[in-house]
Amino acid sequence: MTLRELSAEYYAGAAALQERMRLLEQRRGAAEDPGEALLLADRIRILRAMLRETRELAVMCEHYYERGYCRNAKYTI
Repeated sequence: MTLRELSAEYYAGAAALQERMRLLEQRRGAAEDPGEALLLADRIRILRAMLRETRELAVMCEHYYERGYCRNAKYTI
């Protein structure tokens, strides 16, 4: 598997995370119990962080071998 192929997998994973967040947002809006809404909001917050990191990794893998590409320092040694 090449890094470009891996990038496509990351983008697909990001789309799945975004869809899950959308569904949880709907459930949170319809939740009558404040405790349940708070738990859903926490799950959404965690998924949002996962989505951000997945997108960052997708971009990094997509452009890894491009000359002059400035990589995110978070993912370098």
